Amino acid sequence: MNWWQHVRAWCGRGPEFREYRLRCPDARGSHRMAFRVWGDPGNPRVLVCVHGLTRNSHDFDFLARALAGQYRVVCPDVVGRGDSDWLADKGAYGIPQYVSDMLVLLARLDVEQVDWVGTSMGGLIGMSLAALSDSPIRRLVLNDVGPVITRTSLQRIAAYVGQPLVWDSLEAADAYFRQICAPFGSLTEAQWQHLIQHSLARDGDGHWHFTYDPDIALPFRTAYLLQDVELWPLYEAIRCPVLALRGAASDLLTREVWLAMGERGPRATLIEIPGVGHAPMLMEEGQIRRVRDYLLAPE
Repeated sequence: MNWWQHVRAWCGRGPEFREYRLRCPDARGSHRMAFRVWGDPGNPRVLVCVHGLTRNSHDFDFLARALAGQYRVVCPDVVGRGDSDWLADKGAYGIPQYVSDMLVLLARLDVEQVDWVGTSMGGLIGMSLAALSDSPIRRLVLNDVGPVITRTSLQRIAAYVGQPLVWDSLEAADAYFRQICAPFGSLTEAQWQHLIQHSLARDGDGHWHFTYDPDIALPFRTAYLLQDVELWPLYEAIRCPVLALRGAASDLLTREVWLAMGERGPRATLIEIPGVGHAPMLMEEGQIRRVRDYLLAPE
C-alpha cells in the first residue's frame, strides 16, 4: 500500500493526532491557542501547517496524514478560529498577533527550524517569519498567496466574513458553505463533508453558525479594502527556498504576481493547480504529492 492509499484508507476513521492548548500573551492578558500534532511527537523534523482567514486546522488533515511518517506535523487553530479562544481586544486580530502566537508555539515545540505550509493568511504569517533575519523556517510553501493581495479578492471576502450568519438547519448552512467555497474546486462529497463538519457548529438554540469569531473581520475591513495590499519588501527579504502554489482561477494571487515571485526575492518554484480558484485545499492526491515532493526533496 502506497502513501496515498494509506490516506484514502484513513478517511472516515478516528483521529490520529493529539490535541494541545497553548497559552499566548496578548494586550488584554492571554488566550489559549489549540493545535494538533500528527506523527511521532519526538520527531525533530517538524512541519507547521497554518490555515486561511476563516478556516481551521482540520483543513490539513489529509496533508498531515500523508506526511506524518516523515514529519511531526503541527496544525494550529489561529486565535479566533476552531478550538482556539477568541480575543477580548477585537482590534488585535491581525498578522502581528498571529506571528507572536506562532513564535510561542515554535518555542513550545523546542526545535530550531521548521518547514511551513501556509494557505492564504497562513502564508502571510509564514512570509513574516521567513523574512526575519534569524528565521526559523527552512522551507516555505505559500498556498495561493503572495506579496500582492488584490483589492478585488479582499472585497469578495469582506462580503461574507464577519456577517452575523445563522441558519435554522444544517442543510441551509451546508448550501451556503458550498456556495462561498466554490473556488476550492471539484472536491469529492467526502471532502466537502470533512470541511463542513469542522466549519460549522450548532448552538444551544439549535442554530448553525461558523466556527470562528465574526469579529476577525473588523481590522480586515477597516484596513484593506481601498487598494491592493503590496508586500514585496517582505517577500524579497525571504532567504529560504519557497514553493508558490496558485489556483489557476485565483482572484487573490494573480498570474502576473505569481510569475514575478519566480523572478524576485527567493525566486520561488512555481506550480499552478488547474480548475481551482482561491485556494487549493491540499486534500487531493495530486496537490498533496506536489507539496510532499517539494518538502522531501534533497537539500
